[in-house]
Amino acid sequence: MSKVTLSNVVKKFGEFTALHELNLDIREGEFLTLLGPSGCGKTTTLRLIAGFVQPTSGTIRLGEEDVTRVAPQHREIGMVFQDYALFPHMTIADNIGFGLRERRFPRERIAARVAELLELIHLPHVGDRYPAEVSGGQQQRIAVARAVAYPPRVLLMDEPLGALDLKLRESMQLELRRIQQELGITTVYVTHDQTEAMNMSDRIVVMNMGRIEQMGDAEDIYNHPRTRFVADFVGQINLFDAAIVGQAGNYLSAESAGHRLRLPDPGVAVGTKVSVGVRPEHLRLIASGDDHGDDNAIDGKLVGRTFAGNITRLFIDAGLGKPLVVESRPENAPSEIGTALRVGWAPDNSRVLTE
Repeated sequence: MSKVTLSNVVKKFGEFTALHELNLDIREGEFLTLLGPSGCGKTTTLRLIAGFVQPTSGTIRLGEEDVTRVAPQHREIGMVFQDYALFPHMTIADNIGFGLRERRFPRERIAARVAELLELIHLPHVGDRYPAEVSGGQQQRIAVARAVAYPPRVLLMDEPLGALDLKLRESMQLELRRIQQELGITTVYVTHDQTEAMNMSDRIVVMNMGRIEQMGDAEDIYNHPRTRFVADFVGQINLFDAAIVGQAGNYLSAESAGHRLRLPDPGVAVGTKVSVGVRPEHLRLIASGDDHGDDNAIDGKLVGRTFAGNITRLFIDAGLGKPLVVESRPENAPSEIGTALRVGWAPDNSRVLTE
């Protein structure tokens, strides 16, 4: 197994720059996810590690070895594609053992390794079947087994769960993570699905327009986004503009659409224009006549609601550009559109963003 290091990597396609001076250290044995929208550079980064494309400049290392100009077949990389790419004319056992046969392993060793991997992926009885005779989720596990049959230095996965339905995708997240942990293999995973990234990863790299916006574990990315893009892309959040108008003890005093707010102080000067982010779960409805204490409080009216089983999402127009989203228990959620409501939240649950 190996760590992966990308140093000052730039990738251009003609006049278009897909990656700008990318620096990334992937630790040995970790599950690292490249997360971002289409066109952000995450798949290009994966393909550079695999050797399918060459960087315009910069270096790529596996362990201590410079593999920048090494051909893909000599990098000892395992790859799992979105469409699985199983050979339809081969049995499951032959698919898994394909790489070992190409390396001229003895039949007995191939059979033993295939049996071991079928146990690992919890499919010990499908070796004689063909890919068309197993489910999509089973094909996904088989593709992983084939990729690690000859233990690679690094395992790469390019949106491998994108074709599965929601329930199967959720169960496969746990299954892929289990397999990776049992093997202890360095894994780089690409997805645009934030939930997938948060469920599976040791660390997440949020990418945007060929650059790294933020890197950290799921809780850090979600609770402490450093830019407006990260706050908006990872999880649900209410974002609105505000201006810092003064200091109030250890907090900032801000104004947004006529509302006065108290915000945590990240070292922002008076007069600065900022974005304020508040997660829906941190907002609460304040009953008429209740004292909101030191919490922020904003008046508005109900303009929409959606039912999602255990929660109801309320959309409240407070003049902030777009409605605030509040998550409420269904039994506590008002239903009449146009109802006047007051929304409150603790100042420390605000994210103050300047980028």
